[in-house]
Amino acid sequence: MRGREGIVLSDPPDPKSGHAIPRTEATLVTISHDHLGHSSLKSVAGEPVVLRGPGEYEVREVLVTGLGTFHDEDKGASRGRNTVFAIRLDDLLICHLGDLGHALPTADLERIGDIDIVLVPITGADTNLSAARAAEIVHQLEPKVVVPMSYDPDVQKKDSPFERLLHELGVKELTPVPKLSVTRSSLPENVQVVALDSRAR
Repeated sequence: MRGREGIVLSDPPDPKSGHAIPRTEATLVTISHDHLGHSSLKSVAGEPVVLRGPGEYEVREVLVTGLGTFHDEDKGASRGRNTVFAIRLDDLLICHLGDLGHALPTADLERIGDIDIVLVPITGADTNLSAARAAEIVHQLEPKVVVPMSYDPDVQKKDSPFERLLHELGVKELTPVPKLSVTRSSLPENVQVVALDSRAR
């Protein structure tokens, strides 16, 4: 995420996880949980501040709220802990859910505030969120823009978790785009789902 206040990189993967990214300079790195696909600094350039857990932070005018959550519906008993990060960048509030595995309690929703953009996981070996539960969380947060993540871009076939999420959100068809540019004035009035093409560089 690039803004006037800096560059934020969330959950950078280790190249060994099979999800290598180009070496990227960052001001701030958020890590939702300690897993190979979410917590490597090998592809991060510069001298970023690294946030790994709950708390209130301010990094070069970027305001961040980290909320302690869980990777599953059993308070972390099967998959451990997760941190949801709400990041205020360029007057937009962006929520990166990490690998959240449950609906959010009211107290967390109040702490997060009015979300403009949410990045929501929907499938994958390390994700415990069904499409229906992901849609429920989207409805809880009421963002203007929804960006699905943690799904295989080659599995956008009928009845895949990706397609089921689109169905749950009332989206009939979606073409992936290489980049998302959003300003406060360009936010849509109604919720919009944006698929990012992870293969675009």
